[in-house]
Amino acid sequence: MTDTAARPITPVNEYVPGPHWTSFRFFESEVMDDQFKHQLGQMFYGGSDLGECLEVAGRIASDDEQMWLDEWSSLAGRIQERAEQAEGRGHRQSAASLYKRAATYWRGSLIHHALPDEPRTRSNALDAYRCWDRYLELSGFPGEALQIPYESSFLPAYLYRSPIAEAEAPLLIFFQGRDAWSEDTGWVYENAIRRGYHALSVQCPGQGMAIRVNGLPFRPDWENVVTPIVDVAVQLEGVDPERIGLMGLSFGGHLAPRAAAFEKRLKVCIANPGAIHWGESIRIGLPPALTEAYADGPDTFNAVAAAVSDASPVASWFLRDSMWKHGVATPYDLMVEFDKFDIRELAGQIEAETLVMDGTEEVFEAGQAHQLYEALTCRKELMLFDASTTAQLHCQTGAFGTAGEYLFDWLDGRL
Repeated sequence: MTDTAARPITPVNEYVPGPHWTSFRFFESEVMDDQFKHQLGQMFYGGSDLGECLEVAGRIASDDEQMWLDEWSSLAGRIQERAEQAEGRGHRQSAASLYKRAATYWRGSLIHHALPDEPRTRSNALDAYRCWDRYLELSGFPGEALQIPYESSFLPAYLYRSPIAEAEAPLLIFFQGRDAWSEDTGWVYENAIRRGYHALSVQCPGQGMAIRVNGLPFRPDWENVVTPIVDVAVQLEGVDPERIGLMGLSFGGHLAPRAAAFEKRLKVCIANPGAIHWGESIRIGLPPALTEAYADGPDTFNAVAAAVSDASPVASWFLRDSMWKHGVATPYDLMVEFDKFDIRELAGQIEAETLVMDGTEEVFEAGQAHQLYEALTCRKELMLFDASTTAQLHCQTGAFGTAGEYLFDWLDGRL
């Protein structure tokens, strides 16, 4: 690498005084409100519809994960039934649009649901991808299902080939984080194929069907997840093996840089938002009683966690959901596991040019992006979305058009 000079921290625009749209809440719960706005945001690429989403919102009590599951599942089932009827009548495009929305709602039903033994945890995931496959086939959208070999199992994935790509084109590999699903991220793969990039979306351990169907939990040594993906990617027909990029969103904004510290076949790395010590960012957001009890050992901590869970539905959901997705048995074990997600000593090993994204109203990983940016020694840039862009929330929720514009304008010429 010939130029390792740090690029300046460059805000996307000038700050505009409030109030801003982000102060509007559909749910009192900050987490559930973010997840609902994520569902709304998929309207930009036809993944949801306003009336359908608002109808569901009016039927769900804040932080009630059972109602969340029931209402989104009910909507998904109704939309899928209409899709099947439209397909039976020969209305391919109507059916395709309906299948796409049904897939979104099946996935969405599980985004705030932490009961792995509930039969719908598996069945809704499978229904989501039955609908997604029908959408791809009927619409002609250039996507195909892949299975990435991974240890004794596989990672579910979709390859989106750009119809305007050159003979050997760049490939952007991307994955989501703790909660969202990679097929929710239409603003990434749709922008990619329109600009001549192929895109490979992967459901990695702890995510999507990889956890719900294949039973694969998160792991801190994420290079052992990404390297098998890159092994497949470099062999794909039409992919230039010298132009492979990696993007992680949400929790993936920690996992992607971790992998890039070891996987040297990557030309660029994108962390959205960046996170250098994910466990630390999580603990800051936990109730104070939990953070204070951590130093007192497992027995005390687990007892405090039980009391906090009884008093707080969101804390109960988060702890159960995280223990399942990380494959641990107790809340204390979870805190120990969180501490393994720390790349402060590894960030300097990243050689791929790296874009760290952030927002001025980031709350889930606040401050982490700047810490990661400062620790990098490779070519780098920090892209800060402020209120003037309307993309200042976590992962640019509610502004996916803006997110795609800025990300891919940065990526053009680099990959």
